[in-house]
Amino acid sequence: MGRPERGPGSVARIGPRVVALCIDWALAMVVSHFFFDGDATANLVIFGAMTLVLVGLTGHTIGHRIMGMQVQRVAGGPVRPLDGVVRTLLMCLVVPAFVTDADQRGLHDRVRGTILVKIR
Repeated sequence: MGRPERGPGSVARIGPRVVALCIDWALAMVVSHFFFDGDATANLVIFGAMTLVLVGLTGHTIGHRIMGMQVQRVAGGPVRPLDGVVRTLLMCLVVPAFVTDADQRGLHDRVRGTILVKIR
């Protein structure tokens, strides 16, 4: 894919991805707990809304940022808002995130031509 093997710009590996996901899910659960009594559907909606807005506008969620990662276009450059929308909807279905290729890109990334990379 023309990405460095290590360091900034390289493909983010599974460990940091899982930690970032756990951070984002935990944040959604905290908000859901205070405003919706911890409702499972509210957890998913809050997680999805948080991911959609943040990835669509900045290229990363709070978890991604903490773990030093960002969603970018494969060709380079920032994601577009539509990339964030489609990527988030597919990720909330869960299964597309587990259908990965050799470059560790889930179906939710391949559909929109995005990739999660290290930024530090």
